[in-house]
Amino acid sequence: MRVAHVIVASTSAAAGTAEDRTGPVIVQWLAARGFAVEEPIVVADGAPTGEAVKAAIAAGVDLVLTTGGTGVSPTDRTPEEVAPLLEVQLPGLIDALRLRGAAATPTALLTRGVAGFAGRTFVMTMPGSPGGVRDGLDILDEVLDHMLGQRTGTPRGDHGPR
Repeated sequence: MRVAHVIVASTSAAAGTAEDRTGPVIVQWLAARGFAVEEPIVVADGAPTGEAVKAAIAAGVDLVLTTGGTGVSPTDRTPEEVAPLLEVQLPGLIDALRLRGAAATPTALLTRGVAGFAGRTFVMTMPGSPGGVRDGLDILDEVLDHMLGQRTGTPRGDHGPR
């Protein structure tokens, strides 16, 4: 069974002063696609996000999806924490995410997310908004099985239920 981790980059949610509205959506989406996934890991923006992603990669999970910290505020540091971990970058996924979001919300063009592989682990950073997460999951839905199969050398379709 494929294993995934969901990491929420939100200083306010980590402090308990705001509700995380995106992590549970991602967990549900992953579970529906046959991934073993636990509750979201909620951490503060910045270095704690990077540490959580590094730990997931070290654990050998198949997939890490983050939400939050991809905007332009001074505390939005998720791309800076994650990009150096990626050996193979897939900027087309983030380009598609920006364009899909911009069709409804022009500020979606401001997301600075990253996507790619760290070893055999696929990592994608998504915005912290419910709409941005929906857009990211829609894009992944179209390519995820094929992409993971290519990276591991497993023929498409041998990844379990979709």
